[in-house]
Amino acid sequence: MIKSPEFVNLVCVVFGNDVNYKIKDVVDTLEYRFGKIDFISRPLDFSEFTSYYEEEMGKPLQSRILSFEILIHPSELADVKLITNQIEMDFSINGKRVFNIDAGYIYHSQFVLASTKSWGSRIYLKNGIYAEITLLFLNGHFRAWEMTYPNYRTPEYIEELEKIRTLYMEKKRDLKRS
Repeated sequence: MIKSPEFVNLVCVVFGNDVNYKIKDVVDTLEYRFGKIDFISRPLDFSEFTSYYEEEMGKPLQSRILSFEILIHPSELADVKLITNQIEMDFSINGKRVFNIDAGYIYHSQFVLASTKSWGSRIYLKNGIYAEITLLFLNGHFRAWEMTYPNYRTPEYIEELEKIRTLYMEKKRDLKRS
């Protein structure tokens, strides 16, 4: 018998140069599009993992992980990624992005990220957007795969994502009670 999927916790990972200063504008825009943010991670280093974005965004690069209060249907991920891509462009200066927004979600057993890039570990969703299970939750912690981006493998990123997972599990319990 086919069952409807459970709702998931929308997450956006925002990174860029001086993201701590610029985060307010991004937060306001993301809340306008997706609802109230209920968690913002501490600043996390991003520059140590790649220099790919430095020419466009400058350096040093830092990221913040944001969680949204309202749960979404997992099928909305592709639409969310298209919106976050547009937000990146809306904030760009002289054709250069000020920050990057990775859209994804947390489910009790996984952390999933959307991408515009095809890869062997990604599944096509729609409208040029793919999804990848970036981390799997096993034995009480998120675990990385061989193809997981280096930043999401670190204890610092995993710790923040596990905090969001805890919030998500509380939201699910609250939904069952109501």
